[in-house]
Amino acid sequence: MTLSGPLSRLLPLEPAGRTVTTHRAREISIIGCDRNGLTVLLDENFETCDTIAYPLSCEKVAMSITRRKILQSSLLCAAGMVYGSAPALAQEPALSPTPDERKRLARLAAAFMETYEVPGLSVAIAIKGKPAYVEAFGVADREAGEALMPQHRFRMASISKPITSTGIFTLIEAGKLQLDSHVFGPNSILGHDYPTPPDRSVIEQITIEHLLTHTTGGWGNDSNDPMFLNQEMHHRELIAWTLNHMPLTDPVGKSFAYSNFGYCLLGRVIEKLTNQTYEQYIKDNILKRCGITDMEIAGNTLEDRATNEVKYYDQNPGDPYGMNVARMDSHGGWIATPSDLTMFFNHIDGFKDTDQLLKDDTLRTMTTPSAANPRYAKGLFVNPQNNWWHDGSLPGTATISVRTHSDFCWSAFTNTRSKFGDMGSALDRLPWHMVASVADWASMAK
Repeated sequence: MTLSGPLSRLLPLEPAGRTVTTHRAREISIIGCDRNGLTVLLDENFETCDTIAYPLSCEKVAMSITRRKILQSSLLCAAGMVYGSAPALAQEPALSPTPDERKRLARLAAAFMETYEVPGLSVAIAIKGKPAYVEAFGVADREAGEALMPQHRFRMASISKPITSTGIFTLIEAGKLQLDSHVFGPNSILGHDYPTPPDRSVIEQITIEHLLTHTTGGWGNDSNDPMFLNQEMHHRELIAWTLNHMPLTDPVGKSFAYSNFGYCLLGRVIEKLTNQTYEQYIKDNILKRCGITDMEIAGNTLEDRATNEVKYYDQNPGDPYGMNVARMDSHGGWIATPSDLTMFFNHIDGFKDTDQLLKDDTLRTMTTPSAANPRYAKGLFVNPQNNWWHDGSLPGTATISVRTHSDFCWSAFTNTRSKFGDMGSALDRLPWHMVASVADWASMAK
């Protein structure tokens, strides 16, 4: 059986009776499967209680369990351990979960939250463009005792990139630029605003496509990421400083280096070509067309916390309120609900259940990866199973949004970033487990 979605990087199919080791060094013994062939089973009694699922065709799986895994599994199988779920925002379709399935989904959420010490988790799942499950668990603000609701907004971090990419492609469709348009240098988009520094002529090779695909040859997301330096600078100052002080390290177009700064430049391209702020252009030309009205660029401090925005808690060294998040606008600055992002993904999923933001040919271009990285296209991670997604991570924030080949879209947001390094992959897996735990959904998701 072929693995699908972000889970495609996990465990391959193995014959029954073998012991195998996952990429995270979890040893499992294959002994059978449930009727959906999608969910790892802890034992014969608890079919969907385990929160680590590997899509093994007709095989159940028993795992050798670490201390945290024992805690997680016991929570999954305990009745009634739910973190204050909230009602859905929208009328749900016929394929909504049964009451028993809802309890099962709540137990999955509770186990994830307990394992990774998550204050608040919000999830939205849509099928064929319609909401099927919208729930919030835990708290938006621990100190105030404020329960998390589906209406609460989160910093979504790098899931801002698909939005920026979509904005760029609307301008391409409008004839205002091309993928091979140059960003710097003579007759370029930003060349007048940012003259080429001495001995930096290589930057004049950079095109819009290089920015979209993270193939500029530098400015990567490492300890010298320009977007996390010089916090006091505004966009213009930071871009000029970076061009003068941070030379490219590789030939343009030849290698992949995930670049927040590259997507910051795309935001400035949008502003240059539209004479609007990046935020306003996206609101008017992307979000409004999706029916999304409550997304905005985040503030930086706790005092800047917006209406219905959660409070952030980081478990690692790092201050959620010590960053210039507003300056991250086009690479990581939006706040939104999971329902908002799921709705946005519905409008770029290519399935025509909703009005699409982009033409078919444009969408194919947007989701075609570069030679430098076959798993990243132009603002979206992609895989051979035709699933598209993006995740996000900042101090105090972990997020993911997914579009699957089977016409599901979902988003899951938290208001913490865990001290456990595998939280991101666990958040990725959680909606897959939820889908596998609802009979009608599991049969559709294969």
